[in-house]
Amino acid sequence: EIDAGRLSFSDDVTISENASKMGGSQIFLQTGEVYKVEQLLKGIAIASGNDAVIAIAEKISGSVESFVEKMNARAKELGLTSTVFKNPHGLDADGHTSSAYDMAIMARELIKHEKILEFTGTYEDYLRENTDKKFWLVNTNKLVRFYQGVDGLKTGYTGEAGYCLTSTMKRGNMRIITVVMNEPDSATRNSETVKMLDYAFGMYKVDTIVAKGKVVEKREIPSGDKVNIEISAKSDINVLRRKMDKDRDISYKTEVYDIKLPVNKGDVVGKIYLYEGSKKIGSGDLTVKDNVKKAGIFKVYIRNIGRVLSGKMG
Repeated sequence: EIDAGRLSFSDDVTISENASKMGGSQIFLQTGEVYKVEQLLKGIAIASGNDAVIAIAEKISGSVESFVEKMNARAKELGLTSTVFKNPHGLDADGHTSSAYDMAIMARELIKHEKILEFTGTYEDYLRENTDKKFWLVNTNKLVRFYQGVDGLKTGYTGEAGYCLTSTMKRGNMRIITVVMNEPDSATRNSETVKMLDYAFGMYKVDTIVAKGKVVEKREIPSGDKVNIEISAKSDINVLRRKMDKDRDISYKTEVYDIKLPVNKGDVVGKIYLYEGSKKIGSGDLTVKDNVKKAGIFKVYIRNIGRVLSGKMG
């Protein structure tokens, strides 16, 4: 909703009676209080505030039921075949299900929004800090504080699900996502997560095949304020391999679309495809190295005169 411009971190949210009465983990919101969206997201990400979840759901969709419909539609878009949402907070309900695989896919999508990692990587913060109702938010994911590099994502516990944790950590250019479910206690879920993180970073590495910003193509666009346009990778194009294995023999091919002006750095103008032998193993987006605007009519005219003269002289 924020990406689409329909919601802002600075928007006000008035807490409903429905939200204030929500059970489970809470940040103890009171009916009629007004908070910013960013404050409520902190309450969700850091302290698992179910009351804040309800407040955000109502803000976005008008009702919890409508918000859950959006959740299920998004799950379908992501191909989550084991996930059915019955509520937005995760408390046990008939038919409310997910799987470790689906949670990992959700996490991978979620961390595309870097602000989320800023919230989930915070160990402690405060709500109503400068009032007599100051409330301490402390992260339910203790690995954020006690295992260097962990910056998310979310703990969970219910009687049916047990102790759960979807965690993420970045070291160098490799980010790992782990999921544990139905652990007997929080200590076990933490230790099992640490084992997976240690294994992943100990056994695997990421090789960058094409670095972000590397120019892979050039195009000539006579109508642009810059005639020669450089096409580069929008982000690092990586492959995973076991550290004990030799380097993989990777090549790439590019596909540049018909570029329409104006075009800005960050706009997707093509794709880059990775191959191991003849097998396609990955892809990434291409963008322009610099912003390019349409040239003025007079500039294009002078440019064309120059080309004609240059051609005659040659």
